[in-house]
Amino acid sequence: MILLATFKLALRALRRSKMRTLLTMLGIIFGVATIIIVVSIGNGAKAQIEAQIASLGQNLIILLSGNFSRGGFSMGFGMAPTLTKEDYEAIRKEVEGVSGVSPEVRASTQVASGNQNEFVQVFGVGADYLDIRAWPLASGANFTEADVRRANKVAIIGQTTAKTLFSDVDPVGQIMRVKNAPFVIVGTLTPKGMNPRGEDQDDIVLVPYTTSMKRLTGATTFRSLNIQAATANGINSVTNQIADLLRQRHKISAGRDDDFMLRTQQEISEAATATSKVMTVLLWVVACVSLLVGGIGIMNIMLVSVTERTREIGVRLAVGARGRDILLQFLIEAITLTVLGGLIGILLGVAGSRVVSATQGWVTLVSADSIGLAFAFSAAIGIFFGFYPARKASRLDPIEALRYE
Repeated sequence: MILLATFKLALRALRRSKMRTLLTMLGIIFGVATIIIVVSIGNGAKAQIEAQIASLGQNLIILLSGNFSRGGFSMGFGMAPTLTKEDYEAIRKEVEGVSGVSPEVRASTQVASGNQNEFVQVFGVGADYLDIRAWPLASGANFTEADVRRANKVAIIGQTTAKTLFSDVDPVGQIMRVKNAPFVIVGTLTPKGMNPRGEDQDDIVLVPYTTSMKRLTGATTFRSLNIQAATANGINSVTNQIADLLRQRHKISAGRDDDFMLRTQQEISEAATATSKVMTVLLWVVACVSLLVGGIGIMNIMLVSVTERTREIGVRLAVGARGRDILLQFLIEAITLTVLGGLIGILLGVAGSRVVSATQGWVTLVSADSIGLAFAFSAAIGIFFGFYPARKASRLDPIEALRYE
């Protein structure tokens, strides 16, 4: 009952100066709103990146070729195609714990059907590619190992390519020209969306890698291989086995740099989220500074309030109120200010997250954790910055307070 009465007294005191109360809460309101918006943007970006990384496949290991120097300059990974067909076959046959291996030979070229044409990424891949990428077919069938061995002119196309070339007609069984060579479309892919590099994965053509190397690129080596470990726990073992095998095959002695690089899905995910983490931290700093400024504002206003209400405090002390009662009264006023500001800030933050999502096209996810954290933070600010003014009020001498003009 005493606590409830004190709370009502605090509300009555705050209502006496509505404008000052509102202006005092602004720092808390914007600080809490900023926290919620920042966390929601960060959560949305993280979820989007995780979805994009997951779209690469399951238990994926990417093997990139090349890292040697020429004329004193490092050529970088992927610049020197050091992976051969023999390396590919050796990984398939000799590395334990591998459930699939596929080369990836890229070529950007024109594809056409009838009077429709476009430039598109043509990927030369193995028969395991769709399983490795966890990419089901919308219609038709995958090409076979026999198609790969014979370098048959067969293709699987993405949904964007299918709509561009064939509109609403089922592409399966249709003829598509790739560099003026006729390819039979044997299947269409389900929509996949953007990859971590922001490329449309549905605007794509898949052909046997042997066909791509023979008819499109003329290449004899690979720049990358996609490898799938049978289990998530086996990724490190498979990675180590591949590294040892390639060092042996490429005659790389101890102490020399590898002419290849291995990257796991986890490493790709960590690299992709690094930038968003930095931006989230910076925005967190801005939000915390806003809350800090709001807390200082509350302490300042509470000190002014203590000075203005010195006689009131003196009367309460004179009629029997204890110092802790005065301390509790002013502390509750400060906490009420921050909690009300926190509640308004939460509503503003949720609304702001939706506005950001609607206007910028960003994915935002407002979590209960972020709301709870923002609310707790605002209450803590009230306790921390309200304690000194409340303590000062509780230590006033009743006689001196009653004499105050």
